[in-house]
Amino acid sequence: MSEPAPERNVLGGVLQPCGTEPLTGFFRDASCRTGPEDLGSHTVCTVVSQEFLAMQRELGNDLTTPRPEYGFPGLRPGDRWCVVAVRWLQAYRAGAAAGVVLAATNERALDIVPLAALRQHAVDVPDDPSSLD
Repeated sequence: MSEPAPERNVLGGVLQPCGTEPLTGFFRDASCRTGPEDLGSHTVCTVVSQEFLAMQRELGNDLTTPRPEYGFPGLRPGDRWCVVAVRWLQAYRAGAAAGVVLAATNERALDIVPLAALRQHAVDVPDDPSSLD
């Protein structure tokens, strides 16, 4: 039996790691990999902002309070974190979207979030030659 193909990012390349400090990902492997057990689709690699974290708390998704029982240190602005695609989309629609690391955002996020929305908030633009100007 062969190994499964590596997961792809929204740019069509191999999915890159999202963050290790704190260790992110549904599988806590630094990657926004997903699978059938990831019901929330933790597929958008973000660089969280204070505004994004405050909005998530208002929605009942507290990402700032440490939860040591789950190995979760609590997030601070600037941390990279794999967030649930629908939560990112809610923040985007409310004008509070976090920055997105496209190379580390799973292509499965595109099932929920339009690529154009992700690109508007990209903090990495590796395949965009206009960024070299």
